[in-house]
Amino acid sequence: MATIYDVAKAAGVSPKTVSRVINGDAPVNEKTRAAVQKAIGELNYIPSSAARTMRSQRSGLVGMITGAISMSPHFEATGLPEIYLVQGAQRVFAEHGLTLLIADTGNHADRAPQLLNTFREHRVEGVLYVAEYHQEVSLPKNLGDTKMVLVNCFDANGTPSILPDDVGGQYALVNGLIKRGHRRIGFLTLPERQPARPLRSRGYRQALEENGIAYDDRLEIVGALSDPAHEYDLLWDALDRLLKVDNPPTVICCANDKMAMRVYGLLRERGVSIPAEISVAGYDDYKMIAEHLHPRLTSAELPYGAMGARAAERLIRMISGTTKPNEPSQELVSGPVAWRESVEPRDSTVAQLSTWRSKT
Repeated sequence: MATIYDVAKAAGVSPKTVSRVINGDAPVNEKTRAAVQKAIGELNYIPSSAARTMRSQRSGLVGMITGAISMSPHFEATGLPEIYLVQGAQRVFAEHGLTLLIADTGNHADRAPQLLNTFREHRVEGVLYVAEYHQEVSLPKNLGDTKMVLVNCFDANGTPSILPDDVGGQYALVNGLIKRGHRRIGFLTLPERQPARPLRSRGYRQALEENGIAYDDRLEIVGALSDPAHEYDLLWDALDRLLKVDNPPTVICCANDKMAMRVYGLLRERGVSIPAEISVAGYDDYKMIAEHLHPRLTSAELPYGAMGARAAERLIRMISGTTKPNEPSQELVSGPVAWRESVEPRDSTVAQLSTWRSKT
């Protein structure tokens, strides 16, 4: 492997001159620069990034700890939407000349301290820590002076974090349904302990209240469990309870698109047509699901790409020392609602369908 001394000898200059050409930190005449660059090309010389890092105290590297690559088996059938978060961050880092190193937890969160230490050994300038869903996390205690931004998660210590606007997302979806004539809106929610659950419930109720619709607790039912192996064990019963309510819903909001996909199947088992008899909406806008269901699924976007980009921008400000005064520890990122054929506008005076009861 060629060294800087080999390049200097081939170009007929000193090693210091070669260093100046490589680093661009001092003037060199064009003839000398051309000779050095020619020697570098001919010898296939690769400059030492470690040496440059020691001189400048800047590595140009940033790290990301995530589970988006391996994920767990129960996510494989629906794709990996979290990869959009990685892509959003990568675009911003590339624009700033930074190289992103990605370390996957292999679905074991307890690997995070080891991965963080590896990043520190490589002198990364900052780290993004990405969770697979909105949750509270406990960071390793050995962070030292590592600059870190949490993405899709938060902690008790006020570490800078980028989160989805769950209140705003559910509000936008429900408000849009109301504007399309729906006033009886069922809501199959996330598991009780997920932080997004009360936030989306708040958005749901806020939309009802602002449109003069009384909240009916019979229309908001837990539709999923936290245990991935039994995530939708409650769904049949939850849907059955919704459809048996007096003055049943004309639309059902599902906590995520995976749930909506299952609701499609359960409704069709009962002979209920979507959207002619009842509309269905999801949450997340997982394109692999939403765009391939029939009819295509209306869904509120979980803005992974925008969250990744916002997190990268926050980390870059921390690295460069340009953090804005009084920046909040938590930043919320909103996304649009993708309106598709699974939601049909309704006249508010539409007659109640009685077919559900006979089919349940």
